[in-house]
Amino acid sequence: MVNGTSLSVPNGTKHARAASATTSANGKQPKVVRLGGGKYARELVRLQIELVKLQEWVRNQGLRVVVIFEGRDAAGKGGVIKRITESLNPRVCRVVALGTPTEREKGQWYFQRYVTHLPAAGEVVLFDRSWYNRAGVERVMGFCTEAEFLEFMHSCPEFERMLVRSGMIVIKYWFSLGAEEQERRFRARIKNPTKRWKLSPMDLESRRRWLEYSKAKDEMFAYTDIKQAPWYVVNADDKECARLNCIHHLLSMIPYKDLTPEPIKLPEREHGSYIRPPMEEQTFVPEIYQP
Repeated sequence: MVNGTSLSVPNGTKHARAASATTSANGKQPKVVRLGGGKYARELVRLQIELVKLQEWVRNQGLRVVVIFEGRDAAGKGGVIKRITESLNPRVCRVVALGTPTEREKGQWYFQRYVTHLPAAGEVVLFDRSWYNRAGVERVMGFCTEAEFLEFMHSCPEFERMLVRSGMIVIKYWFSLGAEEQERRFRARIKNPTKRWKLSPMDLESRRRWLEYSKAKDEMFAYTDIKQAPWYVVNADDKECARLNCIHHLLSMIPYKDLTPEPIKLPEREHGSYIRPPMEEQTFVPEIYQP
C-alpha cells in the first residue's frame, strides 16, 4: 500500500527479490573476487573489454537491448552507466536521460515519449531512469493523479511483455542504497563544487521522504517484477563493487561470441609534393598548459 492506495498483484507476477541472480547459468555459485591492491581497476578494464565484444555481437546479430537503471538518489546509477559507455561506440550504445516532460508530452500516452528512444536493430539503450518515474517520484511527490498511477501499474507489465514478445531484451536494475550511505554521499556532494549540481531540490526532498519512497519501491516491485522482465537488485553501498557486479551481471544476461577482428595493419602514409599553407595563418588555442 502506498499513500492509502492498494493494488492487487496479478497472477504470474512475482514479489520483490533481494537477490535475483545469485547463481551462474550452470547453477553454481559464482566465484567471489575480493577487491584491493588495484583489483578494481584491473577488473573494470577486463569487463570493459568484454563489453566491447558484447557490443560487436549486438551489432552483428541485430539485437535490440534495453537496460533500465533505477534506484535511490545518489545510489551510483550514473557512475555505472559511465563505466559501461566510456569504451563503447555511441552509435551502438546510447544513454537516455529524459528531463521534465513538456506540456505536449504531458498530454501524450504516458509511454509515448519513451517509445521513441527504444533501440533499433543492433543498438543498446541505457535508460538513466525510465518510465518508472511514475511509480516513484511522480507517485510520492504527487505529480500524477491516483488514476494515472493505477493505470501505470496495470499497464507497465503488459507494456514490457509486449517489448519482450517483439524480440527486445529488457533488463532492469534497481540500485539499493542504505540511508546512512546516502546521507554520506549527499554531504560529500555539498562539499564538492563539481558534484553540487547533482543535488536537486527533488533529491533533498527524497531524503525527507525516505519511508514513502521505500513503500513506493516495494509496491512497484510487487507489481512489475515479472517473469519476462524481472528486477535485478544491485547492492550499491560500495560504489566500486556495485559497478563491477552490475557490469558482470549485464554481460551474463546476453550470450555473445568474440567477434574481435584480425590484428589491424596500418597502411603506409602517402607522399607527394603538396605544400600546406603557413602555420601562421591558423588560429591556435593558447598553450597555457605545456609539457
